[in-house]
Amino acid sequence: MENILITGGAGYVGSHITLNILKRGLKVIVLDSFVNSSKDVFNNFCKVIDKKILKRNFKIITGDIRDRKLLNDIFEDNAKRECAISSVIHCAGLKSVQTSIINPKEYWDVNVLGTMNLVDIMESYSCKKIIFSSSATVYDPSEGDLLHENSRISPINPYGSTKFVVEKFLEDIHKSSKNEWKCINLRYFNPIGADPEGIIGESPLKEKNNIFPLIMDVASKKLEKFTIFGNDWDSSDGTCVRDYIHIDDLAESHIRALEYLNNNTPVFMNLNVGTGEGTSVLELIKKFEETNQISIPFIYGERRKGDFGTVVADNRLAKKVLAWIPKKDLKDMCKDGWNWFSNTII
Repeated sequence: MENILITGGAGYVGSHITLNILKRGLKVIVLDSFVNSSKDVFNNFCKVIDKKILKRNFKIITGDIRDRKLLNDIFEDNAKRECAISSVIHCAGLKSVQTSIINPKEYWDVNVLGTMNLVDIMESYSCKKIIFSSSATVYDPSEGDLLHENSRISPINPYGSTKFVVEKFLEDIHKSSKNEWKCINLRYFNPIGADPEGIIGESPLKEKNNIFPLIMDVASKKLEKFTIFGNDWDSSDGTCVRDYIHIDDLAESHIRALEYLNNNTPVFMNLNVGTGEGTSVLELIKKFEETNQISIPFIYGERRKGDFGTVVADNRLAKKVLAWIPKKDLKDMCKDGWNWFSNTII
């Protein structure tokens, strides 16, 4: 049976990938520092997966990807037990655009050096399949409405720079051993929502940098008003336009990517993971209000440093290569996100 290491597996994206892979009966090891997440995220897994299966197929390890000894111990232990780690889904890393501008050194240390440690240990144990959680922030934001994989790369913040550097590092690793390494970089656009069954959702312990947790804090009256950063962008209503994708569709793209790597010869590729449709911040708020019958008071603030107007994916390559299609719409995202939040947080 395939044994998959998911770094950052307790985070928003990582936990949804973990849940979906476990549902398919595969073995998963989650490595997470729990700096901005909690082990509690896994408490409800037993509602949809038999406890005996979880005990057999699921392991949680607390640690940092910069800890070479820990990484080595994880791979060595599994190899000795004849269940060697066969693939890595690499989600671990710092992800706040704004914080990366304030403290770029920490982002390069965790995101870049941490990945180099991971790949080095992987190679030592002949584990040469990796799916990397990259980001649309690697692109030049002035490239146009639809960004495709060959659009110009020019990150405008340190977070995006670290993602691109890791992509290039993995490309160089693949080129050095073209007959061995299988690498896919999945460039996320804007995942929102929650598991449709309400098992897990987005619940950062510290910083709330993503749009949806902030909207739900306003919906639950934890915050008085939502702040829209700028109303003078080049869009129909002056607010930023993003490609919002349901977290469940995003998780499914990783499973399809894993299947692709398992069934094909060594390869390196970059793939956009988005819906191909743009939605403004104001349109998202209105859809949330309409779907959940809840008012979201908002104010306009100044543009944020490092932000830009329109980011929408050309997702045709991912759909073709992975035979993957995002199935859920904006209403599903708003409904599932609020369903999870209102039943678990309030």
